[in-house]
Amino acid sequence: MKARTRFAPSPTGYMHIGNLRTALYNFLMCKHDNGDFILRIEDTDQQREVEGAIQMIYDVLDQTGLHYDEGPLKSGHCGPYIQSQRLDIYHEYALKLIKLGGAHYCFCDKNDEFEIDPCHHLSQEEIKIKLQNNEPYVIRQTIPPHQQVSFDDEVYGHIEVDTDSLNEGILIKSDGYPTYNFANVIDDHLMGITHVIRGNEYIISTPKYNLIYDSYGWEKPTYIHLPPVMKDETHKLSKRNGDASYQDLVKQGYLKEAIINYIALLGCYFGEEEIMSLEQLIQNFDIKHISKAPAIFDINKLTWMNGIYLRNMSLNDYHELIKPYYSSIVRNVDLLELSKVLQPRVEKLTDINSLIDFINEPLEFDPSIYKHKKMKTTPENSLEALKLVLPLLEEFNEYDNDEKFAEEFIKLAKANGLKNGQVMWPVRVALSNKALTPGGAIELAHILGKNETLRRVHKAINDLEKNI
Repeated sequence: MKARTRFAPSPTGYMHIGNLRTALYNFLMCKHDNGDFILRIEDTDQQREVEGAIQMIYDVLDQTGLHYDEGPLKSGHCGPYIQSQRLDIYHEYALKLIKLGGAHYCFCDKNDEFEIDPCHHLSQEEIKIKLQNNEPYVIRQTIPPHQQVSFDDEVYGHIEVDTDSLNEGILIKSDGYPTYNFANVIDDHLMGITHVIRGNEYIISTPKYNLIYDSYGWEKPTYIHLPPVMKDETHKLSKRNGDASYQDLVKQGYLKEAIINYIALLGCYFGEEEIMSLEQLIQNFDIKHISKAPAIFDINKLTWMNGIYLRNMSLNDYHELIKPYYSSIVRNVDLLELSKVLQPRVEKLTDINSLIDFINEPLEFDPSIYKHKKMKTTPENSLEALKLVLPLLEEFNEYDNDEKFAEEFIKLAKANGLKNGQVMWPVRVALSNKALTPGGAIELAHILGKNETLRRVHKAINDLEKNI
């Protein structure tokens, strides 16, 4: 039988990294097995639902390529796929569970505290009268005492729990909505889920879920509980603490492909190669390679990986991707050449703004930038170099021929007993008034063109003459 997995998020806000990894592993698991990936929206906690969050879930799965086979916008034979639309189903199965002895009515006040629910002792007649009188109630799970419940997890191995340690949690709340602890069992069974992949915080509740399965006589799914994604060795990633969500990472300039690739590696071994497409991740995924150890989210590793993805793009694709970041540029410059010099230097897209801030106009004059120990330049000898190179800049007309342009600079430096950097660094600074630029003198002159290059060099000469 082919695998059927499900991603069942609650629409309570942004897509956290841990949630996205859960979706990814469910997707990889079923696609590796040529199975079906189901999306189910668990919106039974109406008070926590955030407006627009369901659409956000749809958007993220679509953007990242985690396309589901069945779900709210792609019906299958197990719908509806939004839990708030399945209330009649839960009530039907809750009543069955009561008859089977796996649940009971509880009429206690929600503030009451008890070790053993006194409603266990109500007779059928007493329950009937209370229901006829419309007394508020919940339906609680009935936990059999003094028993051992065990299950095997694909990551954590054999787990055994004494039922005396389990509380009789609420299955149907007083407002008629089911809790996660009940709805997920019913839905997983009715939707034919073969493998349940979720965070390890649910390990403690799994014995209770299995008691429900046993009450109905249903086959249990294979359990795969995932270790947490950590901020550091002691703190979990948490949106509440300001840690990045998927949407935050995209806004920070990370590519969706790099994000998916990186989070796949958080807790699972795919082989020596780290840069993998979604298809390669599907091919190499193996639940046996999921680690028990928590995974630490390393933003520097993601940044490195994102840079590789950017550099691996064709120049034309890269140029189209970053065009929106050029919206502030009003000067007529060679934007394709600008993209060419940016591509090897940019690790995330939001770096671009700080690298192109000199394109419209050079930054404010700062003579200290002309001082460069390695290049052996000072404001004084930079002024001399600019005056020396000015005739070349005026006479040369092939600004788009980088190789030939560089040859002319090198010849000029050699003829005057100077190192290449003693000529090129002053020009680079003159064109930008920046210490760090996307490219050197040749590339910047190419991008700006002859007229703008000459204007800036003339201005730099004047500025230096006035200030040294």
